[in-house]
Amino acid sequence: MHADPALIRSVKAHVSPAEWAVRQDLAAAYRAVACYGWDDLVFTHISARVPGGDHHFLINPYGMMFEEITASSLVKVDLGGRKVMDSPFEINPAGFTIHGAVHEAREDAQCVMHLHTIEGVAVSCQKAGLLAISQQSLFPLASLAYHDYEGVALNPEEKARLVRDLGERNNMILRNHGLLTCGETVADAFLHMYILQKACEVQVRAQAGGGELVPVPQAIVDGIQQASKKVLRQSGGMIAWPGILRKLDRIDPSWRE
Repeated sequence: MHADPALIRSVKAHVSPAEWAVRQDLAAAYRAVACYGWDDLVFTHISARVPGGDHHFLINPYGMMFEEITASSLVKVDLGGRKVMDSPFEINPAGFTIHGAVHEAREDAQCVMHLHTIEGVAVSCQKAGLLAISQQSLFPLASLAYHDYEGVALNPEEKARLVRDLGERNNMILRNHGLLTCGETVADAFLHMYILQKACEVQVRAQAGGGELVPVPQAIVDGIQQASKKVLRQSGGMIAWPGILRKLDRIDPSWRE
């Protein structure tokens, strides 16, 4: 069915308080992506695991713009992308191929974000990938994987290769395609994406300047991993995320519904 926002009905009374909280955070992530201009019409996805042991997940209704997503509009599916709760909306099966693979392999990947930002795709097309040329780049480089392009994500056999390439890392550059991050919370996955995206933006602009780039000394790159864990632990859901929610409320609080 066409993803008409007018068809949205509140599901708050039909889900647990824990699921409703995840629904609100995930809806906020969609709105924030739109707010920062990272969306690609309806063609990328953010998914989150539903609390509990059923291995159910929430993802956007296919055809709805990110700025229209609400907590109630999110579609609940199983690992096969099949709806497990009544919804007037469908999902993009190809869109859940990548997400389902990560969720299935990584219990800690409570949220998975995949975007096609201009700068992210631009860096994904570069043979050297993300360069250690900015402070922003050092944090994703401490936990960064690459996956070679295999065409539109419709081949189930690609799942094993993507999971193998990601390993235990939280940031991935999908060659010729875009960016992917995961985290233990929606806030963590969003923060990982924010920093990775900023690193790509800096790289593309620095390269556009035409001058010789100054790399970060290798000793600093090698020693950043523990520091990055400490900084991100102190800045994710504890500090940055509540501020983003306040920003979204000032713009349009309907994401909470």
